[in-house]
Formats: sequence, C-alpha cells, structure tokens
Amino acid sequence: MSFITKTIVLGVLVAAAASAGFSWWSEQPIVAEGDTIPFTISKGSGAHAAGQQIAEAGVPIQPLLFNVLARFTGKSAKLKAGSYELKPGTTPLRLIDQLVRGEFAQESLTIIEGWTFRQMRQAIAAHQGLKHDTVSLSDRELMARIGSDYKEPEGLFFPDTYLFAKGASELQIYKQAHAALLQHLSAAWEKRAADLPYKDAYQALTMASIVEKETGQKSERAMIAAVFVNRLKLGMMLQTDPTVIYGLGDRFDGNIRKKDLETDTPYNTYTRAGLPPTPIALPGQQSLSAALAPAKSGALYFVSRGNGTSQFSDNLTDHNRAVNQYQRQTRSQ
Repeated sequence: MSFITKTIVLGVLVAAAASAGFSWWSEQPIVAEGDTIPFTISKGSGAHAAGQQIAEAGVPIQPLLFNVLARFTGKSAKLKAGSYELKPGTTPLRLIDQLVRGEFAQESLTIIEGWTFRQMRQAIAAHQGLKHDTVSLSDRELMARIGSDYKEPEGLFFPDTYLFAKGASELQIYKQAHAALLQHLSAAWEKRAADLPYKDAYQALTMASIVEKETGQKSERAMIAAVFVNRLKLGMMLQTDPTVIYGLGDRFDGNIRKKDLETDTPYNTYTRAGLPPTPIALPGQQSLSAALAPAKSGALYFVSRGNGTSQFSDNLTDHNRAVNQYQRQTRSQ
C-alpha cells in the first residue's frame, strides 16, 4: 500500500471516528445531574450566537459543536428566540429540537375569583416572569390596548390560572383573561333563564360579581342570586354590603358602619336602586351561572348563620326572626 493510499485510508478512519464521536456526543445528556438551567436566546441570533448565549448561561456545551450540530441537522435557521430552561438529561439533539419548536420556559399566574381588577393588576405587576410593559397605563388605556369595547375594566377578566412563556408581555395575560371572560359570559347569556331583570349581559356580569362577593358557600350561589333577582323584579333596594365597600375604596378600613351605609356613592345599594354602574369584582364561572340561572325561590332576604352558611327568608317577619336568632347565637359564642 502506497503512502498516499495509507494517508487516504487514515483520513477516512479519522473522519469516521470523528463522525461516530460527534454522533455519540449529540445523544449524550448535557447535564447528567444538577438543577434546571435557564437561558435566553436573543432575537436575530444564529446558531453560533445561540450556542454562545447558552454556554454563557452556564450550560456546559461547546458553542462550536452546537453550531455544527444545528447546521448538520438543517435546523440552524429555525431556532426561535425566547427564554428556555435546560433540564437535567437533555441531549444536544433534544436541545436543538427544543429551540426549533419554541418550547419556552413556562410561567403561570393565578387570578383568584372575587379579586378586584386592582388586585389583579397588582399581582401581574409583581410577577417576576412577565415583561412589565403596562405599569404606566391607566385602566382605560389598558382596555384600549387590548382592543376591548369596554372602558371600565372591573369584572371583565376571567379568574383562572394562565400559562405563558417567561418574559411574555403583561398584555398577553390581560388579553387572554378578557377573551376568556367574554367567552364564558356569552355562553352563560345564551343559556340564561327566562324573565331575568337584566337589560344586557353586562348587567348579568355585574350581578355575578355581587354574588361572588356575597357567597360564603359555593352551593348557595344560586340562592343568593335568586334573592337579588327577586329584589330587582320588585323594585326593592339590593342593600348588599360588598357594593358599599367597593364604593368606599381606600376609605374602607375593614369595618362597615351605619354611616357608611348612609353615605351615598354610585355603588351604595342602600341609597340607590338597581344594580351598581359596574361589576365590583372578578366573578368566576359558578357565579356567572348563578346570576343567569338563579334558584327558583321566593326568598327576598338572607342572614349569615355564623358558620359560613345563610338562612333565607321570603318575608321581613321571618327574616327579622332569623336575624335575632343568629345574631343572638353569635353574641353568646
């Protein structure tokens, strides 16, 4: 065998060995042990720049080999910018697929039933996984930015847990929650009971928010709704404390007093007839359903029994009797 032939054979063997080694490397876990490692790929990054950013974030990978693998698999131009997490056991090939598919690091935010919109904004502004780009917006400006037809935001966002990529805009959460509320409200409105005293779905939403704040037991929502629906039909004052509290705003110190019930605001249902001008909280699905399908009852009053449940009455005499009974029980405990 000539020298040239030997050189060619050696070169082929070396190339084969290198190829086999490269293939073996691409299928071995990058991090055999340890915690999940977060990293971010900037917009406009090519495979080489992406490899450098991954390595700089603490992932033990060679940017050159990463670049070669991305090009070898034909995916170097398909890598998506964003925030990711490398979990233990991830191979270089799996990492490439993760970036191509845009499997971003997932964050979550839970919006609680009964929160006010103000509380929702505070929770979103405090979440470290979001891009805080709405902090300077007024409530009305925010509603305009998400493309809503409504100007006042209260009640118009659905309480739920929302998933999003780390670093996502706050607007994404607002848009998702608003769209979800409109969808649930529309579905409930289409299935509404007959002869309800609402002019439109927005009034039903307002009622749902009152039910949400008045209910101690979930099972009582339909009965609570029945009381307020019956009162509206008869032209009676709703006389519900949560609306008064909402109208007081920052002036509410945790205790509601007689003077508060007598102080007129647009939300004081002791001084003004009908529903308040807007919802007073973010109602959940059960409260929406209760407002649009209340229990079949003639009840006009209810009072707390002191154990989280309520006593319902059809007339004032029975109600006063119940108030005396349960208030006396409460005082004696």
